[in-house]
Amino acid sequence: MPFTAAEIAKQLQGEVLGDGSVTLTGFSAADRAQPGDLTFAENEAYFANAEASAASAILVPSQFSSTHKTLIRVANARVAFAKILPLFFPEAAVAAGIHPTAVVAVSAAIDPTAHIGPHCVIGAQVQIGARTVLQGGNHIGAGTQMGEDGNLFPNVVIYPGTKIGNRVRIHAGAVIGSDGFGYVFDRGFHRKVPQIGNVILADDVEIGANTTVDRGALGPTIIGKGTKIDNLVQIAHNVTIGEHCLLVAQAAIAGSTKLGNFVVLGGQVGLTGHLKIGNQVTIAAQSGVMHDIKDGEKWWGTPAQPDKKTKRQVLALHKLPELLRRVRQLEKQLGINPEPESQEKI
Repeated sequence: MPFTAAEIAKQLQGEVLGDGSVTLTGFSAADRAQPGDLTFAENEAYFANAEASAASAILVPSQFSSTHKTLIRVANARVAFAKILPLFFPEAAVAAGIHPTAVVAVSAAIDPTAHIGPHCVIGAQVQIGARTVLQGGNHIGAGTQMGEDGNLFPNVVIYPGTKIGNRVRIHAGAVIGSDGFGYVFDRGFHRKVPQIGNVILADDVEIGANTTVDRGALGPTIIGKGTKIDNLVQIAHNVTIGEHCLLVAQAAIAGSTKLGNFVVLGGQVGLTGHLKIGNQVTIAAQSGVMHDIKDGEKWWGTPAQPDKKTKRQVLALHKLPELLRRVRQLEKQLGINPEPESQEKI
């Protein structure tokens, strides 16, 4: 659907510099933009590329101006970009109803506006809210409660007793509520500890493809409101994650660890069990965390430490080869017989 630059500006509470009547039919990155496209620029380098492109208009912060392009000035170009994309690329509409290949328990309660796609299995006493979409091949275990406006992509599996809030999106292949990894060693073998808890996903949570969230051993595993979880993340039993956290791909959290609000875990971060991670903590990629972290701190490394401490250690490590050469020179000057050098030159 086409929009004028003025209509887009009104949607974003921005202002137009240039021709507000120019018609915009799509959104594209500057290097691929065609006439009729809108693009965006949030810094000088991006703006130079956008201004030289074929795009008809550019979303920009307030400090930019142009003599030959229509600009839409907004408070934050990246936020505006996120807001405006759904206008040009709305999600495909799905019809309400239950596909004839779906298997639905008699006791399940499905809102008439929900969409149940092909080959879904809906267990006993399941509740599915208004406008929620199960795209296909989804298995929803008995007693699960799903809120409104949710979206389960193909082959998502929800184990029994899971509670899912409103506007939750779960991407293909994710498994919610599988057994936690609980065993005790008993007379020469590992005895399984039954996992009798569940998983609670609050409103506006999004979970990436092939991510796994284990049910609690006793009580729930909880993911707080607005938290976004990337692909291939592992969340163990009885973990509690606060609100509006970001967990990047391949992060893993061991059992009973608690994260505060607005925590960011970089890719491949590992947290051991029973930790307490404070609010607004950032942990850099590939860090291994074995200690509690206080509010607002930034940690890095394996074993992870406060980032400034880790940086000092890394800088010192880079200086070791030169330091070793200087030590050998001093030993020779003092007549001390140093240990034989390694065949590998330092």
